[in-house]
Amino acid sequence: MGGLRHFIEQSWLLIVSSFVFGLLLAATNYALAPTIEQNRIDKLNTLAKGLLPDAIHFREVTERIEIASSRGKNSEVSVYQGEADGGKCVGWSFAVSGSGFADKIDLVVAVDADFEKLAGYDVLMSNETPGFGDKIKDHFYRDQFKGAPIGELKVLTSGNAAKIDSEIIAISGATISSEAVVAILNDTLTRIKEQMEKKGLIGDDK
Repeated sequence: MGGLRHFIEQSWLLIVSSFVFGLLLAATNYALAPTIEQNRIDKLNTLAKGLLPDAIHFREVTERIEIASSRGKNSEVSVYQGEADGGKCVGWSFAVSGSGFADKIDLVVAVDADFEKLAGYDVLMSNETPGFGDKIKDHFYRDQFKGAPIGELKVLTSGNAAKIDSEIIAISGATISSEAVVAILNDTLTRIKEQMEKKGLIGDDK
């Protein structure tokens, strides 16, 4: 008992300081949360504009789109319709996520108006290995996806990276990161397309 009393006497300042620091950190996170989320949305819109340059603005779709993750848990996806002058749809954009080599990879993806071909992707957030896996951000890899068919991508270790088709040439020394991007796009885009067809957002009547 004496040892416990001595410990409390010696460590009370540390305990109180930790408690106060925790409260301040929580308050700071709460106060900054709206700004952080707005910055994320602004970055998403900027990247989406780069993928769909014909779009004058992006309108968020009000219909609820949910897809099941690889773990079976449903998650909601915010879908944005890229519109040209006069309200014509020139494509769709959304953020999707999946597991990479080092951590989760968050992508901004755009597809054409018919949801048949990729317009491209950009990286919203990634912690892949510098100099290797983080090359998923580079144009030489991302450009392979522009015009590629949705849901049919496969990774090869060699081939013609300039050819636009379903075959994606992996980044040298970063096959896992390369495969991760392809897996995210194949899985999530197929699921999103199915949901959008059910909601009547795309299809023969559009």
